[in-house]
Amino acid sequence: MSRSLALFAIGLVFGGGIGFLTAAGNGVTLDGHDHSDPAHHGGGSGVATHDHSALVNSPSGPEAPSVEIHVTPDAMSGWNLQVETKNFRFAPEHASGADQPGEGHAHVYVNGEKITRLYGSWLHLAALPEGESEVKVSLSSNSHGTIAVDGVPVEARVVVSAP
Repeated sequence: MSRSLALFAIGLVFGGGIGFLTAAGNGVTLDGHDHSDPAHHGGGSGVATHDHSALVNSPSGPEAPSVEIHVTPDAMSGWNLQVETKNFRFAPEHASGADQPGEGHAHVYVNGEKITRLYGSWLHLAALPEGESEVKVSLSSNSHGTIAVDGVPVEARVVVSAP
């Protein structure tokens, strides 16, 4: 019994390694999925989908969600992004689930390019491009729709100058 288990483990290691090398040799990477590829967002494939362009509207007023951001140089390297929200709760435990009022996650953009999804109030940015860069944070619902107040996306932007 132990010999067959050992052979199984060896097969797993070598099979996984060969598979990884074959994938790498053919340009396959393990860096997520392409949001511009419709195959990853429905089309009858049976795969769970999300739509970043859908607006999840909240009414204006004192209970409306809002966001502010601050980007400061890190003492060691890079930058620290602080996200302050009102009437909004980060809810990673409900990501890709049903929308709940006042909860979700955020998307972080640098110069218009989405760099990550955010589930809390702090993020370390390893580097920013030299010169001026715009950092934007937008609030998203659990189902990945853009949270809006009276049709206007809830987001904050700041311009940072990197040496």
